[in-house]
Amino acid sequence: MFSNIGPVQLLIVLAIVLAIFGTKRLRTLGSDLGSAVKGFRSAVNEAEETTEQLSDSSKEDADFDNTPVEENRKDT
Repeated sequence: MFSNIGPVQLLIVLAIVLAIFGTKRLRTLGSDLGSAVKGFRSAVNEAEETTEQLSDSSKEDADFDNTPVEENRKDT
C-alpha cells in the first residue's frame, strides 16, 4: 500500500502538515515526543536494574544447602 509513495509525495504531505500546524506547534510536538521517548527509555532501564537487583538478592538470600530437616538428620 505504501510502496508507491515517493519522495515527491512525502514532500507534499510535509508541506500540507506544515501549513496546517505551523512550525511552532511542530517544534513543541517534536520536543514533547523526544521527552516522552527519553522518559520511556529511563523507565525501561530502571525496570531492568530493579529486576537485576531482585535476582541478585534472591540468590544471596536463598541457601537451600542446609535446610533445618537436613541439619536435624546430621545431628542424630
